[in-house]
Amino acid sequence: MLKKLIIFAGLFLLIIGGTTMATAKNNDWDKTFPKSDKVNVEKVHFKNRYGIELTGDLYTPKDKKGDKLPAIAVSGPFGAVKEQVSGRYAQAMAERGFITLAFDPSYTGESGGEPRDVASPDINTEDFSAAVDYLSTLKDVNPERIGIIGICGFGGFGLNAAAIDTRIKGTVTVTMYDMTRVTAKGYNDSVDENARYELKKQLNKQRTEDFKNGTYAKAQGLPDKLTGNEPQFVKDYVGFYKTKRGFHERSIGSNGGWNTTSSLSLINMPILAYSSEIRNAVLMIHGEKAHSRYFSEDAFKKLKGENKELYIVPGANHVDLYDNLEKIPFDKIEKFFTIYLK
Repeated sequence: MLKKLIIFAGLFLLIIGGTTMATAKNNDWDKTFPKSDKVNVEKVHFKNRYGIELTGDLYTPKDKKGDKLPAIAVSGPFGAVKEQVSGRYAQAMAERGFITLAFDPSYTGESGGEPRDVASPDINTEDFSAAVDYLSTLKDVNPERIGIIGICGFGGFGLNAAAIDTRIKGTVTVTMYDMTRVTAKGYNDSVDENARYELKKQLNKQRTEDFKNGTYAKAQGLPDKLTGNEPQFVKDYVGFYKTKRGFHERSIGSNGGWNTTSSLSLINMPILAYSSEIRNAVLMIHGEKAHSRYFSEDAFKKLKGENKELYIVPGANHVDLYDNLEKIPFDKIEKFFTIYLK
């Protein structure tokens, strides 16, 4: 069981992310998706409450209608960068008339923070609020009309941000993971207290070693090649992160793993404790065939009010909602934000 848990911890801090070969050979266009001729894109920088400078891509519709537009901050998947899935979502929503910001979370991608490759339930939640800070100050944005999109692990952090930040008027989660639950309890809550204690012992032993060595050991990443014996969801992740479909050189999902000891804070700090207090609108989207579907279904049960919806995409698996344009319900997302960012 201990070996199984250690593998869990490595996989949880690794498998979630991306979209076409990261370093697209198109001059300065380094995204994994085609560039739209309907939007303008610029690199921006802003700091979160901890003083970490975040880097994002700001997408603005060229055919801008009105002086003050609604805005959406986008991040995720867990281990991905803004050149992958979040950028694809941000560009698509900018084409539909929103100002959007796809950003790299703290300690990852082009954002700041040392050491690198660290996950934190507190700081990663704060990153969404920092994005709202930034958008609220833009002259073309109506600060009363700001929403967020959180994908995979950042669906959970986004929902947590909505529970604390009342400025977020609408929240969309896509193929959501609750990273604190899955790290502490394993998939489908298969890890018990005794096994979790053994995992904590191993992780704290690693803390000592990291301190002695002055470096941070990495969690196990996705395999470069499949043996054929892996679970289907691992095959799906490899088919995304490790191929030109979704590879990006700065993506943790594509290249290695998180710091092993990142698991400690995720184990100890459940992020959705106050999600039942979210009063603003929430749309949760998940694939019918996704191994992670239960995260959204369980999280949705805690939400209250008539402005909450769980939408299951027929036939879609977890990774389909990263980049499969036949599966991603952009029309539904647009309608949601048009209603609640009014």
